[in-house]
Amino acid sequence: MNQERIISLVNRVLFVGAFVLFAVAVLEKVANMQQQTLIGTSYTPGRLFEFSAIMLLFVITLTVRSIRETMKDRS
Repeated sequence: MNQERIISLVNRVLFVGAFVLFAVAVLEKVANMQQQTLIGTSYTPGRLFEFSAIMLLFVITLTVRSIRETMKDRS
C-alpha cells in the first residue's frame, strides 16, 4: 500500500467514526431528555460531540494535505 491509499483509508474511517459518534450523541441526548441512558454515565452527549469534532478536524487536515500535494504536483 502506498501512502495515498493509507491516508484515504484513515480519512474514511475517521469520517465514519465521527458520524457514528455524532449519531450516538444525539440519541443519548434524546434518551437523557426522557430520563434514560444508552451508554451509561461514562460519557455525556457533549463529550461524544467533542470527540466527533476532533475526528472531523483530522479528516479536514488530511483532506487539505492531499489537496496541497496534488496542487504541488501540478505546478
